[in-house]
Amino acid sequence: MPFRLGGIRCPSGTLVVIDGGHLGAWSGERSPAEIDPALLGVDDAETAADVLGSVDFAVVGPDASEAARTFGRQPGAMFHDVPASRAAGLKAMFEDHCRAAGPDARLGALPSREPHARRAHRTASEGGGGFLMFGIPVVAVGGMPRDRDLPVLASRVEPGDVTGRRWSGIRVQLGEGPVESSVPLGDVGVDWARVLFGDADALGAWQHDEAADGLADVAFWGAAAEEAATVFGAPELGEPGEDGVRGWTGLAVAEAVDRARALMSWKEQTGRRMRVDFRPHSHHWQVMRQIRASELETGTVDIGDARLLCTMTTWGDGHFPVFADLDASGSVVAVRVSFSGTVR
Repeated sequence: MPFRLGGIRCPSGTLVVIDGGHLGAWSGERSPAEIDPALLGVDDAETAADVLGSVDFAVVGPDASEAARTFGRQPGAMFHDVPASRAAGLKAMFEDHCRAAGPDARLGALPSREPHARRAHRTASEGGGGFLMFGIPVVAVGGMPRDRDLPVLASRVEPGDVTGRRWSGIRVQLGEGPVESSVPLGDVGVDWARVLFGDADALGAWQHDEAADGLADVAFWGAAAEEAATVFGAPELGEPGEDGVRGWTGLAVAEAVDRARALMSWKEQTGRRMRVDFRPHSHHWQVMRQIRASELETGTVDIGDARLLCTMTTWGDGHFPVFADLDASGSVVAVRVSFSGTVR
């Protein structure tokens, strides 16, 4: 019996399956060169310059598809976000590969980086599949109904297969016909234990760390939380699903930043064990607030006419395959992320 997690709306017709924790690095229609390398965990100037100078390559020539597939560095016939220091080396490796393997193809540098939304739409127009966003595997698929809600359903792993309650798979349901075959689209790379199903254009308006209302929350928990609450006069946070968490809600961002820094300073100076979380009222905060309160660990957010859904994998991190499930006529019945492989 599947569980209904919620629904999505995809007015652009292109669905993106991505780790919701990485959406702060999504460029939309902007060049990826405009993304701050600090959002990617880069904290030194030399590496940041290398990332900012990255190059996108297209595989061109009569045997482009075969050459890209056998080279095996990235999905599809585009190589994205190649750091400046590695660009020449990649071209040389590709030329060596083609000489040895035989395909007639070469790498051509694009005049500018391909924005993430365009990567998604192009990939969808080519039949759907995967691409990389700063090395993170993402899947895009087209042909989504633009004028109706699409249910998102999840199936549990059969009892006894694994410990605990985990999803075997999550699918966006397009039709009701029986599944006759499945086509692999690629992998979604997960580093934040969650997966998001979202419209390619709506993701361009996603606010990951920017407070939409100028407000933020500060939360803290752990072994020293009660002691810290006494020191800082912090009440129970009072958010659903967060019993035992202390902090403040609805502070002006500047005040929230000051309180979070004070907590972190106290923690470091005393050596106490405690987690501190700064939560600006962004789209990311909105969906994670619902996830923490939900028994199914799921939340949705509306952006324009689109509705996006984010849910926890229940398996933590990893690379998880995404499939298009087809009926007897070859029409897509569902787009499915598989976690355990035990149940379709």
